[in-house]
Amino acid sequence: MKKIFALLLALCMVLSLAACGGNAAPAATEAPATEAPAAEAPAAEEPAAEEPAEAAESDLAAIQAKGSLVVGITDFEPMDYKDDNGEWIGFDADMAKAFAESLGVEVEFVEINWDNKVLELNAGSIDCVWNGMTLNDEVLNTMSCSVPYANNAQVVVLKADAADQYPDAASMADLTVAVEAGSAGEEEATAAGLTTLACESQAAALMEVGAGTSDACVIDLLMAGAMIGEGTSYPDLTYTIRLNDSEEYGVGFRQGSDLVDAFNAFYADAYAAGTVMELAELYGVNEAIVAP
Repeated sequence: MKKIFALLLALCMVLSLAACGGNAAPAATEAPATEAPAAEAPAAEEPAAEEPAEAAESDLAAIQAKGSLVVGITDFEPMDYKDDNGEWIGFDADMAKAFAESLGVEVEFVEINWDNKVLELNAGSIDCVWNGMTLNDEVLNTMSCSVPYANNAQVVVLKADAADQYPDAASMADLTVAVEAGSAGEEEATAAGLTTLACESQAAALMEVGAGTSDACVIDLLMAGAMIGEGTSYPDLTYTIRLNDSEEYGVGFRQGSDLVDAFNAFYADAYAAGTVMELAELYGVNEAIVAP
């Protein structure tokens, strides 16, 4: 009997120990659950959201950091054209050089397709468009622009011996008129109902007429005054009607650019110092200049 009782007692002790061992396993697996909150640490990465604001840099600071102002232009005498040494000169080119110097940087001129000027600007391949640019609705809606610095108009250029035959736009209905693609000249010629031929620049449009491959062209009055007539490369050409009363030139920068304020301050100072009118006299555009 005692042996039986001893065996039963031993069996109870074994079952008791097994029960305790079964309860110990959950305790071991529950331990990571108490550490789970520590795994949520990524919430501490919130400061990364501030990086865009910290990385944002003004156009002025950017050009001063790289040491150059990249100016988008076309071949457009008397505003931007090359001298016999291949250097860009002209009223706009010389003013751009002076502006860059005032900012403590070098100037770099890049000849662009005028029709792509906004794309070039927004892509960052140029810092501004400075090329006798008319401040029309398209330009004002896609760029931040400077104060106007010159007045202009769009005129029709023809062979001088045929000019009397075309006193108005209606009489030119059968003519092929060369224009610079994306220019104010193209806009005005289209509005007047003229048949246009798009060219890469105003200089190319003028060459079309000089070569006789186009009947006429529409270019800026300032360009016509400098490049056609007696004593020029196109002595047999003349300009006749204006397609608009007047328009204004300005410099275009990326939207929101702080270079606009920098230019406006520079222009006011350069005008007061006489630099603007001195260059205007040099390039024959003094009558077109607008005071700040």
